[in-house]
Amino acid sequence: MQTSFITASMLYNLTSCEHRLYLDTFGDPTQRGEPNAFMQLLWEKGSLFEKEVITALEQPFLDLSPYYGDEKESRTLEAIEQGVPLIYSGRLSVNNLLGEPDLLRKEDTGYIAGDIKSGSGEEGDTDSGKLKKSYAVQLSLYTDILERLTLSPGRWGFIWDIHGKEVRYDFAQPQSSRTPQTWWELYQSYHQRAHDILEQHHRTKSAYSSGTCKLCHWYQPCLLDLQRRYDLTLLPELGRTKRDALNTHFSTIQEFASADPFTLTHGKKTDIPGMGTGTLLKLHARAQLVSAGDQGRPYLREALSLPKQASEIFFDIEVDPLRDHTYLHGFIERRDQDNATEQFVAFFADQPTPETEQAAFAQSMAYLHDHPSSKIYYYSKYERTLYRKLQAKYPDVCTAEDIESLFDPERSIDLYFDVVLKATEWPTRDYSIKTLAKYLGFIWRDTHPSGAASIEWFHRWVESGDQEIKQRILDYNEDDCRATRVLLDGIRQLPIRASSTEA
Repeated sequence: MQTSFITASMLYNLTSCEHRLYLDTFGDPTQRGEPNAFMQLLWEKGSLFEKEVITALEQPFLDLSPYYGDEKESRTLEAIEQGVPLIYSGRLSVNNLLGEPDLLRKEDTGYIAGDIKSGSGEEGDTDSGKLKKSYAVQLSLYTDILERLTLSPGRWGFIWDIHGKEVRYDFAQPQSSRTPQTWWELYQSYHQRAHDILEQHHRTKSAYSSGTCKLCHWYQPCLLDLQRRYDLTLLPELGRTKRDALNTHFSTIQEFASADPFTLTHGKKTDIPGMGTGTLLKLHARAQLVSAGDQGRPYLREALSLPKQASEIFFDIEVDPLRDHTYLHGFIERRDQDNATEQFVAFFADQPTPETEQAAFAQSMAYLHDHPSSKIYYYSKYERTLYRKLQAKYPDVCTAEDIESLFDPERSIDLYFDVVLKATEWPTRDYSIKTLAKYLGFIWRDTHPSGAASIEWFHRWVESGDQEIKQRILDYNEDDCRATRVLLDGIRQLPIRASSTEA
């Protein structure tokens, strides 16, 4: 017997974590945490944006949002039979599939499904032409239902996104030049996996991901389970796919750490599916470091050149992706490696308008221009990506060449990609700035610091104008900048140690 319908939201969640689908369906509800404030904000903003789009529509449509369940579904089928050109908030089901697309639009001999999204319809900070997997599987499910009901004129759907753009999702197309699998084939694989999970034919396991886990309402019980099992995904950069491949030989971090990895290597290849010798040895070294417990100490895999200049600037920005708005540029300047000289400078875009965003960007560029000899440190490529985007958005502020000069390695250093990933090892479960700075003893003033929390605070600041909320945002950003400095100082003190698994 089918446990429940497969829905679009199930497939959306499945693209990031299959275990969440299992826990949402079969987990102990008393173990489920409160909704994350940022995720709640995402839902609220999405609902509000959807209402704004529908209210502003200049074409006639049938609104079925007041109805629920079977009545909504029967009214949807009646509207389709009558040939209503556009249906909002319909509901359709067939076999084990249930869908509630935002839009059903009559096209030729049938209906095409679409969703209204409060984000970009494509991947990336700017539209890059690459479709989003999470959106594709949702639209595919609606299309599958329409096909089974003989109501679909073709395998495609559409997104109305935050930019007012209609993005077409053609499911017959390959996902990319490197991924020949079509979007429809991808959907079918997710549909089958969802079915197997709901029927308990496939047993899922928790897996750690620093990018998604902390926003999930199952984070705490999952983390306890992972720690109890000494799960391999508690090693940095070792996700579910690598864990499952390694599990053919090792069940825990300790088993992996105590093994001789060279028994599994054959030149550049290994007995681990999809894993080369270099990756295996790197992960084995991390397993040894983590399994050493309190005796494990971070180290450099190779010598680094981190010059000490008279002036150093530590840089961090805050962005609201819901509004596509960069609202804060923060800098800490330190002179002669003397922490007592630190000064925090911030440029805050008080309101989510192009004028305030441009002004803050211009002030930041002027500040950096006034410090031409300062070495700049930031963490990950996000700052560079956003500054390129801001330059394209506000070309009067500076040129594209100015941005490239600013982020030239001679001027600026990305501590994450160019230093931490390239040349260091840490006895931690991930390499986020929060994790590494806390390991080195740094403490954020806020009890729950995160970029997602800052976005939620900014939303409340815009609504209320509460100066305490604004100060909380500034304090958080200042702490992020200072954490970058703490990490730099910590890296400079690390010993060089070759991995014990090197050939």
